[in-house]
Amino acid sequence: MAKNWRKVLLSKPAAEASYPFGPGALVFKVGGRMFALLGEGEQIENLNLKCDPQDALALRAAHPAITPGYHMNKQHWNTLLLDGSLPDDLVLELIDHSYDLVTAKLPKAKRKELGLDL
Repeated sequence: MAKNWRKVLLSKPAAEASYPFGPGALVFKVGGRMFALLGEGEQIENLNLKCDPQDALALRAAHPAITPGYHMNKQHWNTLLLDGSLPDDLVLELIDHSYDLVTAKLPKAKRKELGLDL
């Protein structure tokens, strides 16, 4: 059975989900900023995640299921094809990385308000 990535993404502190682009593109935000987009409705779901540009290139080279971010800034976003070929631990690590990149850029007051600035 496939991992419930929606549940994993919503388990991040202060994470919220909505459909600002309509059905089929579930956007996950923290502090009003997107850290993930789950493509739904296809036979195989995909997940867009923010990534350090150097890491993004290495990940794409190492994993055929990781490509430049679909409809995103291709330097800073990757699309993961959730076809089971990527280890769950890697997907979880990349979710954490995306979330951490976004929360690190939030203003200090916003992080404190969300309980993220400990």
